Amino acid sequence: MDHAAFQDWLDRYVAAWRSGDPDDIAALFSPDASYFYGPYRDAVTGRDAIVADWTREPDAPGSWESEYRPLAIEGEVAVATGESRYTDGRTYSNIFVCRFDGESRCTEFREWYMEHPKNPKG
Repeated sequence: MDHAAFQDWLDRYVAAWRSGDPDDIAALFSPDASYFYGPYRDAVTGRDAIVADWTREPDAPGSWESEYRPLAIEGEVAVATGESRYTDGRTYSNIFVCRFDGESRCTEFREWYMEHPKNPKG
């Protein structure tokens, strides 16, 4: 995994989130991938389960924007940082820790996120 390949994967991740297309989502992950929505949550395990989970309650079209960029890469492990902004005023800063196979498919995805305060002054 290198910077350009990881940025491409992140861009495809956002595009798959936006489209909700099961094939777009599936293309991101290995068959036995593990997806952790938070550091203390159980994994969604297996590409089919990840696709089913992503498509179960999708975000409404046009209700969010996001941007992620590589922060660090060591072999097949890559770390990204970015933000997700929703039209209802919620904003999240995110860190993704991703492990990849030799075909640039994610085998393990771990997300850490922090919601921004609605009124940062108090």
